[in-house]
Amino acid sequence: MEYENKYTLTQRPKYDCLLFDLDDTLYPKSSGLARECGKNIKDYMVEKLGVEKDKVVELSDLLYKNYGTTMAGLRAVGYDFDYDEYHSFVHGRLPYENLKPDPSLKSLLQTLPLRKIIFTNADRVHAVKALSKLGLEDCFEGIICFETLNPTHKNAVSDDEDDIEFLGSTTDTTTDAPSSRQIFDIVDHFARPNNGATLPKTPIVCKPQESAIERALKIAKINPQRTLFFEDSVRNIQAGKRIGTSQRPKGADYALESIHNIKQAIPELWETGRKSEVSYTGKVAVETSVTA
Repeated sequence: MEYENKYTLTQRPKYDCLLFDLDDTLYPKSSGLARECGKNIKDYMVEKLGVEKDKVVELSDLLYKNYGTTMAGLRAVGYDFDYDEYHSFVHGRLPYENLKPDPSLKSLLQTLPLRKIIFTNADRVHAVKALSKLGLEDCFEGIICFETLNPTHKNAVSDDEDDIEFLGSTTDTTTDAPSSRQIFDIVDHFARPNNGATLPKTPIVCKPQESAIERALKIAKINPQRTLFFEDSVRNIQAGKRIGTSQRPKGADYALESIHNIKQAIPELWETGRKSEVSYTGKVAVETSVTA
């Protein structure tokens, strides 16, 4: 006697983890923080590093374009400064009062049945303060930030990663440049592109460097093939694609006007327990749960 029955398969979710950028991603650019941050960076360059005021805009733009962050570019071309002092100057005077609690986003994130991690180039103090102002401090498993990718407190590499928090890394990174190092003139370099010189490398690890994304994935034990990357920066998304995160080669899978539109754009993120009916013809009807 034959039976024609149906059995259910519990589908494995397509994604295991969601990586979220922080600034201009979890809150709108209209908050004004990005604008003020840019102004503070230029003020730091003039007041603390002695950059001429009439050259600071061009220099800052070139450094950001070629190194991912102005800070990384400043270290590359030879400026030496204290990282904590820089972050305190650049972020310490931001108008955090412009960030308001976002209960709707909090509810949305809390209902997502997946790992959620912040991945930002900013320092820990800024990340924690911004998340607190938004009321989202309890929505994420961890924060991968500047200190994670650029640890200054470790003298040796540890083989034990099990007890590593996301705010620290097992990889030692050189952060001290010789104070007597001559400043590389990047403005002149691009004004005379055939001068034979090559751009100096930066000791700072940050997005969109592929090494930064690879290190973040390793620290958080993330499978890049099962990770969705939420970013406001196209070049960061493209770098993520190159090392395997789930993005299309020429751009993003989804373009959202607001992070609040996640559920409308990607409803399957909430359907990790979804079951599908599969027809089966045979002598035995089997109910199977696939958990691989």
